[in-house]
Amino acid sequence: QVQLVESGGGLVQAGGSLRLSCAASGRTFELYAMGWFRQAPGKEREFVAAITLSGGSAYYADSMQGRFTISRDNAKNTVYLQMNSLKPEDTAVYYCNSYSSAWNLAARRGAYWGQGTQVTVSS
Repeated sequence: QVQLVESGGGLVQAGGSLRLSCAASGRTFELYAMGWFRQAPGKEREFVAAITLSGGSAYYADSMQGRFTISRDNAKNTVYLQMNSLKPEDTAVYYCNSYSSAWNLAARRGAYWGQGTQVTVSS
C-alpha cells in the first residue's frame, strides 16, 4: 500500500499562485510516477500533470501547459505542483495519484489516490 497526502490548497485571487505538495509513504519503491488530477463541481475528474520519479519526465494537460509546473523531491518522496496565473476555471479539488508503471502512466491509470485538496480561485 502507498499513502498519498496532499497539502497547499486554499483560496487565491485570479492571477495568483499556489503550490501543492503530495507526500508519499508506505511501499514507495512501487512508484514509477506521481501526478495530479482535478475535479471541478459537476465535471469529470481530469488529468493535470504527471512526473516520472526516476528520470523526471513531466507530462501536462494542454490547458495547463505553461502555467503549471510539476516537480519532485525523491529524497522526500514528495511531488509538487506549482500553479501560476490561476484562473477561476482552475477551481477544483486537486488529487494526487501514483502510477506503478509506464504503461499505467500512458493510460493515466492511477494506482493510489490522495484525499484531495481544495483550490478556489476568485475572480
